[in-house]
Amino acid sequence: MSDADTPTDTDSDNDTIEYETDYEVGQDNVEVWGLDIHNPVFFLSAGLVLLFAAVSLIFPEAAGSGLEASRSWTLHTFDWMFAMTPVLLFIFCVFLTLSPLGKIRLGGADAKPEFALTSWVAMLFAAGVGIGFMFYGAAEPLAYYTDWFGTPLDAAAESAEARRLAFSATLFHWGLSPWAIYAIVGLALGFFAYNKGLPLTIRSAFYPILGERVWGAWGHFIDTMAVISTVFGLATTIGIGAMQASSGVSYLLGFKPTLLMQVGLVLAITGLAVISVLRGMDGGVKLLSNINMSIALLLMIFVFITGPTLAITLGFGENFIAYVKDTPALTNWFGRTDQAWFHDWTIFYWAWWISWSPFVGMFIARISRGRTVREYLTVVILCPFVICVVWFTTFGETAIQQFEAGQGDLAGGIETAALSLFQLLDSLPLAAITSTAAIFLLVVFIVTSADSGALVIDSITSGGKTDAPVPQRVFWACMLGVTASMLLYGGGRSTLQSLQAGTITAALPFTLILLVCCISLYLGLRSEVRAKADDS
Repeated sequence: MSDADTPTDTDSDNDTIEYETDYEVGQDNVEVWGLDIHNPVFFLSAGLVLLFAAVSLIFPEAAGSGLEASRSWTLHTFDWMFAMTPVLLFIFCVFLTLSPLGKIRLGGADAKPEFALTSWVAMLFAAGVGIGFMFYGAAEPLAYYTDWFGTPLDAAAESAEARRLAFSATLFHWGLSPWAIYAIVGLALGFFAYNKGLPLTIRSAFYPILGERVWGAWGHFIDTMAVISTVFGLATTIGIGAMQASSGVSYLLGFKPTLLMQVGLVLAITGLAVISVLRGMDGGVKLLSNINMSIALLLMIFVFITGPTLAITLGFGENFIAYVKDTPALTNWFGRTDQAWFHDWTIFYWAWWISWSPFVGMFIARISRGRTVREYLTVVILCPFVICVVWFTTFGETAIQQFEAGQGDLAGGIETAALSLFQLLDSLPLAAITSTAAIFLLVVFIVTSADSGALVIDSITSGGKTDAPVPQRVFWACMLGVTASMLLYGGGRSTLQSLQAGTITAALPFTLILLVCCISLYLGLRSEVRAKADDS
């Protein structure tokens, strides 16, 4: 442990014990063209993103092939590390929740939460999984049941086992594991910023290990990797959302979606994200998150009532039990006979969550001041999981029932994952209205993610400043749109594979950073408890 882990400065106003450091937020920044940017993190991150965009535009086939080759190497070499990481992080979260460290309050003993519980959960949902819920809500359980692209644990398609695993595997991918990943990053950032007086940037979470060296080359590397990971993770999500929204519009109007339409939609939504950025947190992300949660809730209730209500109701408990039962087998990476499914679904998801963790983690930290560690971990992990069980059971049961009954376009199984939600809604009453609402939801979720992502990336690339000039956030919102467009363009016919390849490749270095972050967080929390015990 570094000697920097020794607390030396007590803030009596909020009962926090800060680290003594000569570093001042923004001291390495340069001001150019009205911007206030960190040197060299901004230039390294922006340069690498622009380089990728240029190569993808000039050599789209080579870029697509390169991403796919990188994806294959990463999967076959490090699938064990991706599989193990969520398990370790969840165990660590449980330990922190149950230990005396759980009593620590982010911001000090007198800190008060900035947002009400409902708005807090709404922003968690919108920023963390909103687009994914829309894209995969109907598609993923039906895909696993029908062997659209493999089945979990090689279950026989359309069997009772396949039906059970369809839901347990979906909940496995979207439930406790991703939120444990997000929670650790958010807790580390919030604790070191609000309790230790360090800048709100990824490198600050490593101060107990690196000490003052965190402001040098090691810190530049950590922050740059966080930005690259975030850009590709968010670009994947934006690309998936654009694919689904364009498919929905095309399905409603009766024409075939094109790559040009998807890219155009990404660029149009990027423009809306810029407007949201200009409106600020309360007028942008918070407002849009509350609107989206309301519409998403109404859509889910509609499907619950007009779909197979009894099967959905029974499925809540059955699917949760199946999830608990099947999690050990789904976690194991040794001797898998379903390795293709395991790599294309489970490992992709873990890489996706990890690549998103700097973004979602920092966003959660920004909105979680005033919560205790115990309250923070309990809500951040369990509330989204409950929503996950209800959402996927509602849409998944409806999709599978339509398939089994030979009802509508889902009778033949999945044509493309992006269309599944709209095909499901088409077989229910008021299809035009609900499909339009779903498209609106997708667009607003994408805007919310781009706005939140720009906020987070700007904080990292401005040296931890939370009041950097607005044009910097506008720049990063545009970069997210450009990267998503280039991933779509470089993917060609294999668009989804290209998006996945970019995510998995970018997530690999940050996985190691994330694991070390756990050690650093524990050292910081332990020093806080010990110092307060000594003072008393």
